[in-house]
Amino acid sequence: MISDLKKRALHRTSILEGQLRGLGRMIENEDYCVDIITQSLAIQKSLQSLNKLIVENHLRTHVSEMFSQGGESKEKAVAELLKVFELNNVRGD
Repeated sequence: MISDLKKRALHRTSILEGQLRGLGRMIENEDYCVDIITQSLAIQKSLQSLNKLIVENHLRTHVSEMFSQGGESKEKAVAELLKVFELNNVRGD
């Protein structure tokens, strides 16, 4: 993994851990529902940010290498990207 992207992804996971712990406390304390939903939506945005970093790393490393190899390797990269795109559209906004 590219060093800068790895550092940023690990930082994002630390933030997510804190957000999830906070969400659990909010539920345990029976906080106002809209506040809980707001926190949950913030977590979802953080996960999207993490996913973007992972996709960027994949494109800059694995996909570029697979494209340069051509042939079957290139087709596999295209299939992987289409799968991620499809998963995002099925489960996304």
